[in-house]
Amino acid sequence: MFLLVLCLMTPDARAQRTTKTIPTPQSVLGFTPTDERTIADWTQIRNYFNRLDAASARVKVETIGTTTGGKPFIVAFISSAGNIRDLAKYQEINRRLADPRTIKTPDDEAGLIRAGKTIVAISCSIHSTEIVASQMSMQLAHELAAANDIETKQILEDTILLLIPSANPDGVDIVANWYRKTLGTPHEGTDPPELYHPYAGHDNNRDWFMLNLKETRLVTELFWKNWFPHIVYDVHQQGQATARFFIPPFFDPAYPRISPVLLREVGLLGSRIAADLQSTGTPGVITNAVYDMWWHGGFRTAPYYHNSIGILSEAASAKLMSPVTITREQLAKSSARGMPNALESAINFPAPWTGGTWRPRDIAKMEMTAARAVLTLASQRREHYLTNFVRLGRDNIERAATIDEPVAYLIPAGQGRDEAVAHLINILTQQGVEVHRMERELHTVQANAPNTTPLETPLGSYLVLLAQPYRSNVQALFEKQTYPNRRTANGEAERPYDVAGWTLPLQMNVEAVPLVKIQETDFRRTLKPMQEGEVLDDLGLELDLTFHLYKHSPQRATPTSLINPLTRPRRVGLYRSHTTNMDEGWTRLVFDTFNIPHTTLRDADMRAGNLGAKYDVIVLPSQRMKSIVEGNAAGSYPAEYTGGITQVGVKNLREFVEAGGTLVCFDAASELAIKEFNLPVRNVLENVKPIDFYCPGSILQLEVDTTHTLARGLSKNTPAYFINSSAFEITDSKSDISSASVDRVRIVARYAAQDTLLSGYLLGDKLIAGRAALVEATLGKGRVVLFGFRPQHRGQTWATFPFIFNALEQEPEVRSQKSE
Repeated sequence: MFLLVLCLMTPDARAQRTTKTIPTPQSVLGFTPTDERTIADWTQIRNYFNRLDAASARVKVETIGTTTGGKPFIVAFISSAGNIRDLAKYQEINRRLADPRTIKTPDDEAGLIRAGKTIVAISCSIHSTEIVASQMSMQLAHELAAANDIETKQILEDTILLLIPSANPDGVDIVANWYRKTLGTPHEGTDPPELYHPYAGHDNNRDWFMLNLKETRLVTELFWKNWFPHIVYDVHQQGQATARFFIPPFFDPAYPRISPVLLREVGLLGSRIAADLQSTGTPGVITNAVYDMWWHGGFRTAPYYHNSIGILSEAASAKLMSPVTITREQLAKSSARGMPNALESAINFPAPWTGGTWRPRDIAKMEMTAARAVLTLASQRREHYLTNFVRLGRDNIERAATIDEPVAYLIPAGQGRDEAVAHLINILTQQGVEVHRMERELHTVQANAPNTTPLETPLGSYLVLLAQPYRSNVQALFEKQTYPNRRTANGEAERPYDVAGWTLPLQMNVEAVPLVKIQETDFRRTLKPMQEGEVLDDLGLELDLTFHLYKHSPQRATPTSLINPLTRPRRVGLYRSHTTNMDEGWTRLVFDTFNIPHTTLRDADMRAGNLGAKYDVIVLPSQRMKSIVEGNAAGSYPAEYTGGITQVGVKNLREFVEAGGTLVCFDAASELAIKEFNLPVRNVLENVKPIDFYCPGSILQLEVDTTHTLARGLSKNTPAYFINSSAFEITDSKSDISSASVDRVRIVARYAAQDTLLSGYLLGDKLIAGRAALVEATLGKGRVVLFGFRPQHRGQTWATFPFIFNALEQEPEVRSQKSE
C-alpha cells in the first residue's frame, strides 16, 4: 500500500517526504557499508539502489545492459526531483552542447548553457579488489537522496550525477564470495585466486579505446553516445604502505593532444579535493605523483579525448574489508615517482601519515569527501564547465589543418583485411568518432608527399575527418606516439604509468593514410556517415554479437586472413594459473572472439600427465617460469590454490612435445621452454639493466619470413607489441635436441634491423635490431613455438593474431638455419 501511494504522488510531493522514508543502507543490508569485516555483494548493492529509487524522487536507477557474466549493469541518476523528471530534456541539451554544429546562433548557445546542468559521472570499483568504493556508493547515494541542507539542494539543482556503483559487477561478486569464504581464516583479506574480471582482471581499465569488454562498451555508449559527462571521477585504491590518498594534479608527462584547458581543469578539481581533505585534518594526501596523463585507454583518460575532465583518486588499501596495520618502517621503505619517501613531507605531500591501523571506513571517508568536493565544484562552476565544454568541441571542429595535423585519415578500400577494417571502424563509431564512406572517387594529397599532384582515391574507401568534436581522439588513436626521453637520476628511462605507444591502425595492421588536402571542395556532399555496424554490410560481413566474431555473409564469401582461423579440428589446451594471469584472460578472449574451442589446463592437469591423449596444442600465456612451476607459495592460500605445475608438470610438458604435440609460449613463458627443455635459444635481454635497454609497451616492426607456415597471411613487415618482452638468438650451446641443434630451429620473424620502433619508446634498440622475435624449434616428434612479443596483447593486436592461429593449426616446419 505504501508503494502504491508513493507512486501516485507527484515528484515534488515525493521530494518533500521526510528523511525517515528514505531507507538507509543499514536498514536494507543489516549492516553499515564500509564497516570492517562486512561486504555487500552485487545483488545486495543493486537491491539497495532499487529501494532508493522507489523511495526518492531524486533517484532513478536504470539497467543499461548485462555484464560479461550476465549480471545487470546499473547506473543511478541522482539530481533534484525536477531534474529527474526532465532527464530527457537535459540529455538533449547536453547532446547539442557536445556537438556545436547543432547550435545555430550565439543566443541559442547561451540559452542552452543557462538551462543545462553539469553532468558528473562517478564510477566505483572497476578493480573489484579495490572494493570499498562499491560499498561507499550506497552511503553517497543515501546522503544525496535524504539530505535537505541548502548546499545539497543546490548541488542537486545544478548537477545530474551518473553514479555507477561498480563498473565491474562480476568482480564485486568474485571478491565478496572469496572474502566471505576466507573470513576468520588465515587467508582473510587476500585477493581471490582468479581474475576479478572474467577476461581482463586489472586490465579491464585498459580497454577504453578498444572496447573488447561488454562493460566498457556499455559505459562508452552511456557516456559518449548518450550523456556526454563534463566530469568523470573514477574511484580507485592503491597499495597499503604508501600515501593514504592520491588525487590530481597528475605527474608528467601529459599526452600533447590533451587540451591545456583540460590540464588546468583537472588540476583545479584535484586541488579542491586535496584542500578539502587537508582542511578536515586528513593526513597522507599526495598530488603530482605516480600517475601520469600520457597513455590512452583508461576510464579517466577517455574523457580527455571527448572534451571532458577525467580524474581518479587512489586511496591506500586495507585487506579488502579487513583492517591492516602499517608500520613507520614499512612507510620509510615506500617510494614512487613524486614521492621519495612515504614519511617525507613535500609541497605535493605536506602531511604524511605516520602509520597505524587502517580501516575500510577510513578509505570511505576520504572518498565521500572527494565525491562531495567534485559535486560542489560542479555546482558552483556549472556555467563555466558547460561553456568550456562547447568551446572545446568547436575548437576541434574549426582548427585549421597543418602538415602536423592532417585534414583526414584515409582507410583505403581493398586492403584484404576486412574484419580488421570493420572492427576498427566499429570501435571508432562506438566511441562517437565520425567515419564516412566515399560514394565517389576523390583526389587527395598525402602527408608524406605534400607537394605532389593529388592522387585518385578509390571508391568505397573510408575517411575520418579531423574537423569533428572528437578530433583529439582521432589524432591520439591514429598518430604514432613518441614518448619523451625522460631519465631518472641514475640514467634509467623513467617508466610511464602504463604503456608508451598504442597507435590503433598499427596494432591492427590497417592502412590509414594521413591526408593534408582533399582537392574537391564539395567533397562532403559525396560522403556517407557510417553508423555503428553499418560497415559490415559494406564489406559483406556479419557480426556474432556473442563474441564480436566477424564472418562473411553467405552471399559474399571472400577469403581474408582472419576468417575461420582454424580450418581443421585441433584440441587446444590453455594453461591457467592460480596466480591470476591477465595474459591468460586476454588469450581466452581472443579464442572466444574467434570461436576457437579450447580447454583450460590447471596445475593439477599438468601434473597428472598424459597430455597428448587430450591435446594437440598447449598454450602458455606470458608468465615467468618461476610462477608457472612454483605457483602461489605454501601457506599464502588454501592448499588447493598453492604450488604450480612443479617439475612433474615440466616433465609432462616435455613428453607431450616429444610425442608430437605443439607447445606455444607467449613472451615470458618462453623462459620455461628454453631453460627446462635446454633449447638452443637465448633471450638476449635477460639480465640487461634498464639503463641499457627499456621498451615499456610499444609497437615494433617485424621482418617476417612469409614462406613459413606460421606466417601464413602475414605481411613481410608486420607491427608487433613489445612490453618489456624478449628477443632471441640461436646458440651453439649443448642441447639434447640433437647433436646439430642449431639446424633444428627456424626463425620466423625478426625485429627490424633498422627503424625498429614504430610507436612508443625504445632505449637500446641495437640490442634487439635483427634479433629473432618468433622462433620454431623441434623437440622429438613435436615442436615449441616461442613468441618474444605479445601476439594478443589486451586483445588489441589484430596484426599478429594470425601468428597465433597458424601456430594452433600448422604442423612443425623446421629447416636448417644457422644464422641468427
